Amino acid sequence: MKKNKAIQTILFITGILFIAYSMIIWRVRSGTGFFLIWDIMGAMMIMTGIMIHRGLPANIWKRLSPAIHKTVMIITAIILTMFLTIQAIIISGFFCTGRQKLDYVIVLGAQVKQTGPSIILQYRLDKACEYLKENPDTICIVSGGQGSNEPAPEATVMKNYLVGKGIDSKRIIPEDSSTSTSENIKYSIELIGDKNADIGIITSNFHVFRGTSLARKQGLRNACGISASSHPLYLPNNMLRETFAIIKDKLLGNI
Repeated sequence: MKKNKAIQTILFITGILFIAYSMIIWRVRSGTGFFLIWDIMGAMMIMTGIMIHRGLPANIWKRLSPAIHKTVMIITAIILTMFLTIQAIIISGFFCTGRQKLDYVIVLGAQVKQTGPSIILQYRLDKACEYLKENPDTICIVSGGQGSNEPAPEATVMKNYLVGKGIDSKRIIPEDSSTSTSENIKYSIELIGDKNADIGIITSNFHVFRGTSLARKQGLRNACGISASSHPLYLPNNMLRETFAIIKDKLLGNI
């Protein structure tokens, strides 16, 4: 009974924290509705806690055959292993610093607001600014179109931000038609016109693996990732969303 009570408490507390986290992400207007998954997971945990309190899971489990027990455990192990593996792959991108004296860097877009770039995009642009000042011959492509909830094309806002940080506008090429990471890469390649060029993909740390994988799949043989920081508060939501994005792109053959 004490063990069940402890499990119930953990489930209730975790469920409440997940729902509270969802509200935080909603308040910052992240640009997508993905934050709702935290509400769903939180509600499921609370419901599971209630079911344990009533003894339902144990009773149902006892009625199932040993074969079903084994199948459930195997499926659970596979899902957990897959999830942890993808997390490790995502984290590996946190440490990518790229190479010096690249021909081009592509800065992948993210949400822009009435006040300018979102915090995630600011981190990417600040990393781009740092790299461009260290490598004065590198050309920068800022890539991102205009979403339905954005006041202007991401590329336009990105270019203005970099110019405001002292980067020569002649070194910045805007790509303002893309609506996804895959299109960011595709349309940027068309502007570059040379798949053999040395190219850096500047994006958030949690996004580096997928960004560079998409680039190499599209023929950029010499592409490398350049990791920008991300806000620690938003990182759990971004990493979970990125997990599903990697699975989707893998199934679609994009990476």
